[in-house]
Amino acid sequence: MNCLALKDLGLSGDAEVTGLSCDSRLVKPGHVFAALPGTALDGRDYIPQAIKSGAIAILSTPDADTLGLPLLASDEPRLDYARLAKRLYPGQPATVVAVTGTNGKSSTVEFLRQIWQFAGHTSACFGTLGVRTENGLAPMSHTTPDALVLHSVMDSLHTDGVTHVAMEASSHGLDQRRMDEVALSAAGFTNLTQDHYDYHETPEAYFEAKARLFTELLPDRSPVVVMVDDEAGRSLYDRCEAEDFYARSIGWSGRDIRIAEIMPHAASQKLTLIIDGERSQIEIPLAGEFQALNAVTALGLALVTGVPKDTALAAMEGLSGVSGRLEIAGRKNNGAPVFVDFAHTEDGLLKLLQSIRPHVEGKLRIVFGCGGDRDPDKRAKMGAAACRHADDVIVTDDNPRTEVPADIRAAVLIGCPSATEVGDRRAAIAEGISRLEAGDCLVVAGKGHEQGQIVGKTVIPFSDVTVVQELLA
Repeated sequence: MNCLALKDLGLSGDAEVTGLSCDSRLVKPGHVFAALPGTALDGRDYIPQAIKSGAIAILSTPDADTLGLPLLASDEPRLDYARLAKRLYPGQPATVVAVTGTNGKSSTVEFLRQIWQFAGHTSACFGTLGVRTENGLAPMSHTTPDALVLHSVMDSLHTDGVTHVAMEASSHGLDQRRMDEVALSAAGFTNLTQDHYDYHETPEAYFEAKARLFTELLPDRSPVVVMVDDEAGRSLYDRCEAEDFYARSIGWSGRDIRIAEIMPHAASQKLTLIIDGERSQIEIPLAGEFQALNAVTALGLALVTGVPKDTALAAMEGLSGVSGRLEIAGRKNNGAPVFVDFAHTEDGLLKLLQSIRPHVEGKLRIVFGCGGDRDPDKRAKMGAAACRHADDVIVTDDNPRTEVPADIRAAVLIGCPSATEVGDRRAAIAEGISRLEAGDCLVVAGKGHEQGQIVGKTVIPFSDVTVVQELLA
């Protein structure tokens, strides 16, 4: 961490700044406390608590009452919080790529990390699943972490010799300016579907939050890789092209990397790609069309960051899947597989079921639920998607949080009245496994890699993968 004193921040005094925090519970003597206004909590209400813990200055809005402590007054305190975090932790890998979109971010950044590593670069990625390097995985609490955590992670990776890093960029993180001080090399876009409407008031606001990555944070003429198979992707690509970025369109409708054919096999798929007019064929060891789309997005980003085409294609043939993303948790003794996936939106569920269908000879069965205190409008839609594309549906609890679980299930069942309702998630998974016959497939969706179930405000230890493995054993 860089050493700073109050006078380095334009404040009176020689006291050393020992740290920074926007959580009053984490403030230690010598810290600057960032009292940030928020949607659920207002950091300015916690200034007295921060002072008791030893804060020596406050970063906040000009009207904040600091009880006599020096004030770093800011009309945009979240931006200045990110700037101060960057001053404290200035190190950053030379190549930083950010990926945004509703679905596919975790897989895309991990696939990109693997391609870079194969090409000889010391690489890392971070987001929903944590920070992953060639040495393993360390957990994080948010898809796009708090600006201080983000820059401390970047600084640590830089110190460890990492030269290439891929990060997920969530709409919350972009809207809250957590990434504003990151020096980006390139950016990618996967897709846009209904999600987080509890935070963003309109679909347009959600799209614009994602678009900030390209329109405000990325340097001019930087390379961008955009999946153009949905309307949002096409609109974003047109905007990037008009603003003179090095824009690459990819996907089934892509101009620069076009998917000509996907041939599914039992646990892999053969891709025929047209890359800058030249045909290439590879086989990737991943099931599901959406996994192929994520891999192609990673391929595009690898190419624009300097990986030779032949090297990148060779790396794709050895890709490893991401935890909780169409992960094979086990097989029943009759050979029927059980997959676990993070799909928690209508589009995610739709793509999951459509992707796995070609790999299934018998019945495609699914166990899923919807989270509480989150966009309620998607519940019936997810039920309808499951009803249309699966042969057997069991509706259960996801993370009910502070809502009544039965009410959430009832909303899902409006879209799929023929589904079986089993509230207890373990019992629902057990019921799904009991129905599996040879040639069938069961997908347990919604929680993926998560290691807990949130009931009320309590996190109960729960892993879909572990539960599946215990039941199969």
